[in-house]
Formats: sequence, structure tokens, C-alpha cells
Amino acid sequence: MGGREEDFKPSALGTREHWDAAYECELKNFEDSGDTGEIWFGEESMSRLIGWLENQKIPLNSCVLDIGTGNGVLLVELAKSGYTNLVGIDYSSSAIQLSKKIMEKEGLPHVKLQVEDILNPSDELSGFHVCIDKGTFDAISLNPDNAGSKRKQYVKSLHRILRPGGLFLITSCNWTKEELLNEFGEGFILLEELPTSTFCFGGRTGNNVTVLVFQQKI
Repeated sequence: MGGREEDFKPSALGTREHWDAAYECELKNFEDSGDTGEIWFGEESMSRLIGWLENQKIPLNSCVLDIGTGNGVLLVELAKSGYTNLVGIDYSSSAIQLSKKIMEKEGLPHVKLQVEDILNPSDELSGFHVCIDKGTFDAISLNPDNAGSKRKQYVKSLHRILRPGGLFLITSCNWTKEELLNEFGEGFILLEELPTSTFCFGGRTGNNVTVLVFQQKI
């Protein structure tokens, strides 16, 4: 799977140590100045995903999981849009600490946040109507320790935590539409490709972003 696997050179961006250090820094910045930190792919990316959910009239009580939630800002915007059953996971404990502080500041105690590795999710992570990934699959693709097997494990975990017929929304700057179809083609149906323009990621801007909506086969 993934015709360009050889193009993805191992990177610190694919390690937990990198993200722990990054979110420890962002946590300190938030405590010092109230800065919530970087929004992966920019604010437009959040509006695009939430707009699609609203246009499809996805019920506001649907169980929604943000995979690799980071600072949790996407969950904040989902909550402000009326969604009430929100869960965010991240394998970085520093990220979860930061997101919890941001939820407290925003007055959103109902948003559930927990330290979880999507490659080895706990039994309580199940039955989600919607799963959202904004860059987490990209980071996994850069893991220096057998990224190919980790991508396969990601897909396996996704099948387990989504309920039959559940939706998976993925935003990627590493993979094309065709390659993501190859990665997630087994057990998922492509519903739609969402239009994109520019993005901001890691301090750089560009427009090489793919956003797809999949549905798990029933």
C-alpha cells in the first residue's frame, strides 16, 4: 500500500518524543501568554470539516473522535458549533494537558480528553459515528520504525473504533487522493473529496492538501 512509501524519509515528526517536546513548549507558552499554539492546516481546515458535517446534517449528538487532537482547538470549534459528544485523543500527555487547560478556559467541561495511542487504542474507544484526522496519519507515515506496518495498524484500529457506516474525515499533506484510496480502500467507501486552497503547517504555507471523506462499509 502507498506507492510513494519510499519517498517518506524517517523524521522526528513521526516520533512521540518530538511531539512531547513540542507540546511541552506550547503548554508553557499557553500558561505564560494564553497562546493556544499552532492550528494544523490553518483555521480554514477546521471550517471546511465542520461545514461539511453541518451540510450533511450530521446530528449534533453524534459521537465524534478527534484523532491526534493536539491542542484540541478543532474540538473547541466543534463544541461552539453545537456538537455535544466530543472526544479527543493524543499519545502525547503534554498535548492532553494543554488541551484540557484550553477546554477549561473555553468553559467546555463536557469535552472528553484522554491519552491514547491510535495504534493501540483501549477498549473504551469504540462506537464512534465520526472520526477526524488532521495530520496524524501523515506523522505516522514519517515514523522511523517500520512506518508501513504502523499505517496498516492505524487502518485496523480505525475499523475497530468506528461503528459500521461511520464516517472518517482525513486531511493530509503527504498523500494524494489515489494513495489514500489505496491505504483505506479495504473496508471503506469514498464519499467525497473536499476542495482545498492554502494551508499552514509547520510554519510553511502551500496548497498540496488532500481532504477525503470515507464511510466504513456496513
